[in-house]
Amino acid sequence: MDMPGMNMSPPSSSSSMDNGTTMHDMGHKMMMHMTFFWGSNSEILFSGWPGTRAGMYVLALFFVFFLAVAVEWLSHCRLIKPGSTSQVGASLLQTLLHAARIGLAYMVMLAVMSFNVGVFLVAVAGHAVGFLAFGSRLVKKEEAEKVASDLPPMSC
Repeated sequence: MDMPGMNMSPPSSSSSMDNGTTMHDMGHKMMMHMTFFWGSNSEILFSGWPGTRAGMYVLALFFVFFLAVAVEWLSHCRLIKPGSTSQVGASLLQTLLHAARIGLAYMVMLAVMSFNVGVFLVAVAGHAVGFLAFGSRLVKKEEAEKVASDLPPMSC
């Protein structure tokens, strides 16, 4: 059965693809892992970053760690004073903080989707350190009696 537009034969090695690369070029590019793996040779967030250099991989791990800490800080920050006079300004600031928190959280999620075990571990460690520093009862002693559950709500 030959259907129009349904050519099932593989393209030749010299045929061009939509983005200008050839199939021959594709053989030399890094394949994305679909299972957890150890190693510094990976791509995290951006094409070609951190590459094959171990120093850049360590920098990428620090970046993901601090992104996760920033998500926790934004989740537990108290930048809007209770009883502020400008409800519109407070609402806009709250919306901006929410958008920043969600954007950073998605970046952490995309980094973890590289399936690199090191990235996964530093993301979890960053969230844990951020929660310890900004959301735990250890830091918020004055609010410890008011909190009904172990996890505070995700709000600014």
